[in-house]
Amino acid sequence: MKTVQAYYTENEGWVYITDKKNLDNPLVIVFGDRVLLENTEILQSLKLEFPYNDIVYGSTAGEIAGQHVLDDSLSVTAIEFEKTKFVVKSANIFDFDKDEERLGQALYKEMPQQNLKHLFVVSTGSFINCSMLINGIEDNMTESVALTGGVCGDANRFEKTVASYNDAPKEGEVVLVGFYGESLEVSYASFGGFQPFGPERTITKALNNIVYEIDGQSAIDLYNKYLAEKAENIMVSRLAYPLNVIQPGKDYPVVRTILDIETTDGSIVLAGNCAQNSRAQLMMGSVHGIVHGAEQAAKYAMEGRKNKPQLALLVSCMGRKAIMGQRVEEEIELTKEIIGTHVPVTGFYSYAEMAPVHDRYECEVHNQTMTLTLFSE
Repeated sequence: MKTVQAYYTENEGWVYITDKKNLDNPLVIVFGDRVLLENTEILQSLKLEFPYNDIVYGSTAGEIAGQHVLDDSLSVTAIEFEKTKFVVKSANIFDFDKDEERLGQALYKEMPQQNLKHLFVVSTGSFINCSMLINGIEDNMTESVALTGGVCGDANRFEKTVASYNDAPKEGEVVLVGFYGESLEVSYASFGGFQPFGPERTITKALNNIVYEIDGQSAIDLYNKYLAEKAENIMVSRLAYPLNVIQPGKDYPVVRTILDIETTDGSIVLAGNCAQNSRAQLMMGSVHGIVHGAEQAAKYAMEGRKNKPQLALLVSCMGRKAIMGQRVEEEIELTKEIIGTHVPVTGFYSYAEMAPVHDRYECEVHNQTMTLTLFSE
């Protein structure tokens, strides 16, 4: 496996963090600021630097390039595989009447099945419930294949998210990359580091990712009772105090960030589904906890590996970045110490992460986690 990595900012232009060299039919992954991805001149410049046929784009809430965490940039990684093949498919939610499950089923159906080892998904967040998208992709997926990925971001603007395969990035797009090969080894993990506090409560009325009542009370009233004075502004309180949720029929928790509390019906909107009768508990984040979470995720991802990783795709939640502030690179540095300082690292800060829970098969939507996907061949 060979990689070439670079990043672009309007002040610096193109900066290479590896040697610049030609590659043979690489997969090119571009994580970048949405405004830059919509700039046709910048995309033309990118294609001059990386004149290849398979380019995946996704907008972010922060870019990871090597050990650096950047804003207002493009992070580009081109990967030439020696023994691995890849197939990229994309579809748009508007072509499926906003039916995420049907879109996921259609994308998976397009994937050749022989020697398929892993799927990585880059999904826009606009108009897409990624819990339902995962259900569609996994509907006919075998347990020999795992799914990881992330939901695109839009910095702190929250206006729209964009993604694409080869075309100009656009809203509503989902890109699915399939990796194939007998010698391909892929491992993954997701871990947060946020700590629960307060009493465990029951979600008494909910539909998909909207929670109307908790313990029979208006969800927004309960939220305001506990958190109105815990944060300086609404955005910080949403990101720093998510919900720890155990859904009916499952024995493990997932974290759900609160996306919207400014509703007219007293509900709160979460970044992922939350079934009625789920058990829920508020959580809080700290710099120490977040760094420990990244460390634990890296250790889980390295468990049982036969070979050293040759590439790491990191998807970390934008809430972690908001809490850590100028110390955000600490979680990247610690991750690299565990997986290997030589391993090329790329990734982005997301609106949500997708990966199986530790020691599980089925993929889940996560918030406030560091999610790693490690490759070697």
